[in-house]
Amino acid sequence: MVPARHVIVLQHVPHETPGLVASALAAQRIALKIVRPFRSEPVPTDLEDATGLVVMGGPMGVYEGDRFPFLRDEMKLIERALAAGCPVLGICLGSQLLAHVLGAEVRKGPRKEIGWHPVTLTKDGLLDANLKGLESSFVGFHWHGDVFDLPADSTWLARSELTACQAFRHQRSAYGLLFHMEVTREIVEAMVREFPDDMREVGLSAPMILEGADAHEAALAERGRQMFAGWADQVVAYADALG
Repeated sequence: MVPARHVIVLQHVPHETPGLVASALAAQRIALKIVRPFRSEPVPTDLEDATGLVVMGGPMGVYEGDRFPFLRDEMKLIERALAAGCPVLGICLGSQLLAHVLGAEVRKGPRKEIGWHPVTLTKDGLLDANLKGLESSFVGFHWHGDVFDLPADSTWLARSELTACQAFRHQRSAYGLLFHMEVTREIVEAMVREFPDDMREVGLSAPMILEGADAHEAALAERGRQMFAGWADQVVAYADALG
């Protein structure tokens, strides 16, 4: 039996796990129900009794529904979560799916943004409940080729030099993060192994990215823990409101 206080996690590839998100939820005794469409596990048609929805990253694009039909099912589930006021957290591909559901255009960027690059919080980002207290600029981990416009009725939270919208919030507890705050060293190492062509395309090598992890992963993890602990609090608040 799945515990009453749990979140659904949609995971698209083996190596892009919830990482620090899982740790933050575990600290609040929130269980994870991980759904793996890449293993042909069906995407739930509704939230049932879940009190949060996490949508992870992956190499597929929002516009590839014909090739990956489960993406259409995921977008329907995101729509239902938003309609219910249920907390949603979209990371990388997950943020693109959330943005698309909210009516924003998702498209290929001018080039892939991969590696360790600065992220700058907007004025609203500096005031956001889950990001408040972080530096105005810090080094984030990036691995994406697609970008999106800020969805309507959403709050712009962060940008990078290459990508205008790196993070946004819709209403109080739906967050889209295009960059990665959830990664551990193990996740970074797995992504380096799995996507060598992406690195070559932008002139990077595995040692270069792993050297960046040596320099920046620990500090990024501290910021990620704050962000995801705050979101976990929102999951708890939502669950308590449901009774």
